[in-house]
Amino acid sequence: MRTVEGPTGHVIVVGAGLSGLSAALHLLGAGRSVTVVEREGGPGGRAGRTVMGGYHLDTGPTVLTMPSLIDEALAAVGTGLANHVELLPLDPVYRACFADGSRIDVHSDPHAMEAEISRKVNLADAVGYRRLRRWLERLYQVQSHSFIDANFDSPLGLLGADLVRLAAVGGFASWHGRVGRFVRDERLRRIFTFQALYAGVPPARALAAYAVIAYMDTVGGVWFPRGGMHAVPRAMARAARSAGAELVYGATVEGLERVGGRAVAVRTTDGRRIPGDAVVLTCDLPIAYRLLGGAPRRPVPLRYAPSAVVAHLGGPRSWPELAHHTLSFGRAWGRTFDELTRTGELMSDPSLLLTCPTVTDPRLAPPGRHLHYLLAPCPNLVRGRQDWPRLAPRYRDELYAELERRGLAGFGADLELEEVVTPADWARQGLAAGTPFSAAHTVAQTGPFRPRNLPRGWDNVVLAGCGTTPGVGVPTAVISGKLAAARVTGTHRRPPLGRRAVAVAPAGSAR
Repeated sequence: MRTVEGPTGHVIVVGAGLSGLSAALHLLGAGRSVTVVEREGGPGGRAGRTVMGGYHLDTGPTVLTMPSLIDEALAAVGTGLANHVELLPLDPVYRACFADGSRIDVHSDPHAMEAEISRKVNLADAVGYRRLRRWLERLYQVQSHSFIDANFDSPLGLLGADLVRLAAVGGFASWHGRVGRFVRDERLRRIFTFQALYAGVPPARALAAYAVIAYMDTVGGVWFPRGGMHAVPRAMARAARSAGAELVYGATVEGLERVGGRAVAVRTTDGRRIPGDAVVLTCDLPIAYRLLGGAPRRPVPLRYAPSAVVAHLGGPRSWPELAHHTLSFGRAWGRTFDELTRTGELMSDPSLLLTCPTVTDPRLAPPGRHLHYLLAPCPNLVRGRQDWPRLAPRYRDELYAELERRGLAGFGADLELEEVVTPADWARQGLAAGTPFSAAHTVAQTGPFRPRNLPRGWDNVVLAGCGTTPGVGVPTAVISGKLAAARVTGTHRRPPLGRRAVAVAPAGSAR
């Protein structure tokens, strides 16, 4: 594994999101001095927090899987997730609702899920689910160390016994086709392939290797931190500060000071100069490349994942049929992905994610009130040509009307809080192509073919975040910080294969 050259005693981490805080914790654990520089007034990055009228909004991801990875980062400085955050396991992890009126609850417990499929689908698919689950577990075991938690110096790094094992378990087949070998019911196939939206590739065209994302939620489980998702970066920042890190908030980095091939300091827009021996950049790729003086040449330009319209809604209404996370599928499926990734049109028959965090933690809203988060995938600003400032109000109303047609009477009425975020808003935050999901996980943008975390032309700069290795999502963002730290320290520690320890604090212990 290649590492940065020269001294690395003091490392500057640009960005206090999940990847930056992960990098900082692993660097601190390896004996480095760390300064974290963040443009916002506090930690979180994309996993931010807004408080409006007594409603506490998570402005980024709402689904937490693989919390053991966060626990591992905190363990680097001698603490653990249970010391900071109360994690609440969700059951069901999702409630899947379909256009024919049927509903299937998704459980990470194998016995509960098998029973659900036996009741709602048929016995044959319940047996198939057991086989599917074993396949997902095997897929994760093959990929976790060699392909996900791994720094690649070249494509040759892929070669090895695990590549053969990945081929043997069908990792290079179609994701949708492989799942279809285990379960015949189309609703179940959607439940175990919809995660392809996060990768930005239709399930029929995605490699089965990407089904490891389905392992993370449907097998590993989904959790919710009491106090909201933002409680996680807050905890990581507190642990980093306690371990000696300096956290500088409200400071936007505008340039790197360079001597030869080395960055020797970062400069901020308010005139500060912060010297260091190495730099970890966790900002989105366009901003990182601007700081580095230009993007690397690629044979084919980066292709970005679809974006999303997100509506944060608060008010007195609730619907008991909604779980913490509810998937509302339209009749169309293949056409939906075609519209999002090829034609650049809005979904004609939308499939949506509804998250209701107050189902689990009522304190996130005023007494007697409820908080809802509606996510509607949409084309990014490169693939689509929507005029979002003009279109947003009409599209919002169409989504509310569609959910009413699907049985949520009065959805969008009696609102005390409404905050709608569109691709144009993501772009204003500096996110490439107006998408929070960064570069898509096509074959040409995965593993060693993804943007490198060691940028050429710099001896001591490393990238982290969802635009680089290993990719998009909370677990992979946390891993990317660990991989960046390993590039600095030369030490890459891995937990025992298959470890899925989860730190859960007793009720009332969160601080």
